[in-house]
Amino acid sequence: MAWNLDSDRPIYTQIVEKLQMQIVSGFYKPGEKLPSVRELACAACVNPNTMQKAFTELERSELILTQRTSGRFVTEDIDMIKQVQTTLAEEQIKIFMDKMRGLGFNREEIVTLLELLIKGDSK
Repeated sequence: MAWNLDSDRPIYTQIVEKLQMQIVSGFYKPGEKLPSVRELACAACVNPNTMQKAFTELERSELILTQRTSGRFVTEDIDMIKQVQTTLAEEQIKIFMDKMRGLGFNREEIVTLLELLIKGDSK
């Protein structure tokens, strides 16, 4: 799986976001063991220290948990995962709204356009 990291923002932040997305989307299930730091660093083509920094951030947010002798696991707290999912969705909506306003659309026009597109998807 491609990691598509860019140089505009800190790499570890992008890794945190990618792993959050993989967890909330169900790629990594609640309670599932995560690959090791070295495995993921190799897959992402980053330094293991960078991956460790991302893991530390995810542990701080309690989205992943470390069991000393067994490795790292996704939290089993479904409510927390849902909360992270909602937060990520809200961030994406804010970015979308800012871009649409930049194109000259007001709130009502954005909602109307979305409704039209959603109706078109259901056909």
